[in-house]
Amino acid sequence: MSKSKDRTMGDTPVRSILMAGVGGQGILRASDILCEVMMRAGLDVKKSEVHGMAQRGGCVTSHVRYGTSVHSPIAKKGEVGILLAFEKMEALRYLDYLRAEGIAIVNDTEIYPPAVNLGDARYPDDILTLLPLPPSSVKMVRALEMGVRAGNPRTENTVMLGVLSRYLPLEASGWNEVLKTSFPAKLVDANLKAFHLGRAA
Repeated sequence: MSKSKDRTMGDTPVRSILMAGVGGQGILRASDILCEVMMRAGLDVKKSEVHGMAQRGGCVTSHVRYGTSVHSPIAKKGEVGILLAFEKMEALRYLDYLRAEGIAIVNDTEIYPPAVNLGDARYPDDILTLLPLPPSSVKMVRALEMGVRAGNPRTENTVMLGVLSRYLPLEASGWNEVLKTSFPAKLVDANLKAFHLGRAA
């Protein structure tokens, strides 16, 4: 995916976001919304996603890279500025993509992989202690709880976008415009509320 609009934000260096989670959490929808907001803001955007096991609860990732001119959709390990983890284990799995001064936004949700459900592995007791990052670099989010407050628990992904939006040079109005066209009419209000709950978190 690559596209840019006429309206520009000036010369912007290439930056990278990695979204990671489990199939069914709405990661691909979230990355589509993010890219659309960025394109409307005049940025060049490229993304690459992996979702081969999405329908079976497997890992799902989406690389999003943006700037004035982007040549590759995938960031190398150690180059990602923001890791948006929709599930706690996935934060640990993809931590090596985060650069030294990067930020990890982590959903406080546990989804056990098949190996744990079968008793062949153990889910870590406290993943936060396993993240070798300073406290200021980790933002824990109770996205499911906020989704319920918004009126629909399936708006977790939109809550996460709301939190992410505070770290990006994008106007709230741009997010609102895209969110209103990204969901069926009956789901728009809940998703707008979820986004702004996340943005205020």
